[in-house]
Amino acid sequence: MDEKWRGRQLGAVSLLAALMPLSFTVSGHAKVLPSVLLLLSGLALLWRHAATRRSYRHAWPVMAACGLGLLYPALNILGHGLGWKQFDRPSHILLYLATAAVFSLPLRMRWVWLGFSLTAILLGTVCIVQHDVLGIRRAYGLNGGGWGAIEFAMVLLVLALLAWIRVLFAPGDRLERGLHVAGAVFGMYGALLTQSRGPLLAFIPMLLLLLLLYARRTRHWLRALLLLGAIVGGGALAGASVHAVVLHRLAAVAPEVASYDHRDDANGSVGERLEMWRTAGHAFLAHPLSGVGIDQFGAYARRQIAAGHANPVIAKYDHPHNEYLDAAATGGLPGLLVLLLIFGVPCGYFVRHLRHAGEPAMIAATLGGLVVVGMYALCALTDNVFYRAMPHSMYFFLVLGLAVMIGRLATQRQVMHRV
Repeated sequence: MDEKWRGRQLGAVSLLAALMPLSFTVSGHAKVLPSVLLLLSGLALLWRHAATRRSYRHAWPVMAACGLGLLYPALNILGHGLGWKQFDRPSHILLYLATAAVFSLPLRMRWVWLGFSLTAILLGTVCIVQHDVLGIRRAYGLNGGGWGAIEFAMVLLVLALLAWIRVLFAPGDRLERGLHVAGAVFGMYGALLTQSRGPLLAFIPMLLLLLLLYARRTRHWLRALLLLGAIVGGGALAGASVHAVVLHRLAAVAPEVASYDHRDDANGSVGERLEMWRTAGHAFLAHPLSGVGIDQFGAYARRQIAAGHANPVIAKYDHPHNEYLDAAATGGLPGLLVLLLIFGVPCGYFVRHLRHAGEPAMIAATLGGLVVVGMYALCALTDNVFYRAMPHSMYFFLVLGLAVMIGRLATQRQVMHRV
């Protein structure tokens, strides 16, 4: 009876974990239910189970780096005398530090990965309906409106990469693999319909990395090349309805860079970015130790506009569309260092364990963590990937959870070696 009850508990927690990416992308009060239930489960595990605490100790570098993303904003807000409204988004990290404890359980990870792929299929379908049925030029998903297109593309492409990991590196029957292929395809096509250049450009090297690692591990170089060709060809055909617009947006980059002048011509999304980056650089140079304050870039930019030092086209923006420059401008050198640690420490942790990963569960966890970090770190060059709750929550939920999962698998392997 106890085993049956424990199995039901693990199944319920696994389903809740599988629902988390979907909960990040919808509005309404019901979305918080999976997070609350996982939070309570995580706190109970940390209190009662030594194995959970051992998993955390193994993953302590990742925990510490992400914890700085919680601590430094609080100190910066206190130092600048800002309101605690600016602490709302960083405070979510505390939730995922505790929620990660559920990954110290032997979850039914096949259910979790399938839940992620089914979410990608659903969200990709939403994009198709918005673009092809409702006539919305840039699909933006279920939450956030037009301003949420970039963030929604991030979530879709992360889910697509996780689906490709299951296709390439994990065993499964034909139906299961077919669902993961569908998740990858719908995720990529849905992201294409958002027409967001930054996430799409960040996705390409991560996909190439997965194919390269697959070819090296299996020695199926030809199969990897054929799969890459199929993805490229399929993307060109599937995106026929929007690829001209996407190509036009990509082709506009060079002319906008060449014509950029911060006083007379900073128009277009690229020109506006360049002007925001210039202004963020000035903010950092003027306040190198503590920045202008968390979430205060927009106010600083508007003061610069009023003083005649910045182009008025950026008045509508509250962040500079570059996570690194935003961290430097609003948090100074310590803020930039914290961001680099949030990306760098998990990346090193996942790379270190990838070298020793043998079983499919460890491979999926390490690769999953690696592509999430890589995707965010690359996209952060052209957008603020942590500015909105949707991609912010996605990052810390996955990175912290997968780090604890690796901690569980690694400590179990150490115990087996001792025996």
